Amino acid sequence: MKRHTLKRLAGLAALAMLALGVGAAQAQTKLKWAHVYEVHEAYHKQALWAADEIKKRTNGKVQIDVFPASTLGKETDINQSLTLGTVDIIYTGMAFAGRTYPPMSIASGPFIFRDFKHWEAFRTSPLFRELAQQYESKSGGHRILGYTYYGQRHLTANKMVTKPEDMKGMKLRVPDAPLFTMFPRAVGANPTPIAFAEVYLALQNGTVDAQENPLPTIDAKKFYEVQKYIVLTGHITESLVTIVGASTYNKLSDGDKKTFSDVLWEASTRATQEIADAESQLVAEFEKRGKTVVKVDRGPFIAAVQKVVTGPEAPWSKELYDRVQAIK
Repeated sequence: MKRHTLKRLAGLAALAMLALGVGAAQAQTKLKWAHVYEVHEAYHKQALWAADEIKKRTNGKVQIDVFPASTLGKETDINQSLTLGTVDIIYTGMAFAGRTYPPMSIASGPFIFRDFKHWEAFRTSPLFRELAQQYESKSGGHRILGYTYYGQRHLTANKMVTKPEDMKGMKLRVPDAPLFTMFPRAVGANPTPIAFAEVYLALQNGTVDAQENPLPTIDAKKFYEVQKYIVLTGHITESLVTIVGASTYNKLSDGDKKTFSDVLWEASTRATQEIADAESQLVAEFEKRGKTVVKVDRGPFIAAVQKVVTGPEAPWSKELYDRVQAIK
């Protein structure tokens, strides 16, 4: 009888242990990371690295699935999804973050940064952290935990452009954020917002005459296939923030918050270096492919936007503009 009872108790104990194991498995946190970039781009590769690294550092407790190439929506959509809590992490441009806190968008303004080194100094400056904290406050607690170089935005077109006047009347595709209209309007072009996933077809069928993006993106999205000229205007030094939604971030333990902060910043640093390296090699690569790469005098283009970026209609103050310019 005792032996039977012991066997029964042992069986119950085994069932209890199995139940605990199932409960532990159910306690695993599954998160969604959404972005609009291609699977072979540095942003996606480093998102995958970060997801794997966070899984390791949390002993498998946090699993992040990464959804690239607009599979969970366009950039406007995924920003809305972050607020709704239907996605947990996103990459987004500073212009889109600026919809929540307008001064943030200064980092996507035309000719705000002198070059990559100026942007890099801004990335690690107290001013960037100050802007990020203001965004976090205005957004209800979304956390900016990474900041990645996107590249200098250049023009591609089917007509030669060497000076601002050459862009007059040009239908120029821009991202669907008001800030991106500043440069084309200043030079007399017609800004035409089109979703990122639809740009190639819009260029191919003549819906727009031109588009603007960094060289690695022009390469990755194959825009050069349907454009004759690559014009090195370098009019915006673009960047992306990695944002963790407030509801997701607030559920993390203090230890996991530090893990997310460390890993996502490191991932953005790794992607930044990869993109900067690619950017430096692509001019020669495009020339090898038979593309005409035009190196313009940027001076007249810079002069054309000065009233816009320092005027009262800019979504940032003249004081903030001066603080960015003072960064060495």
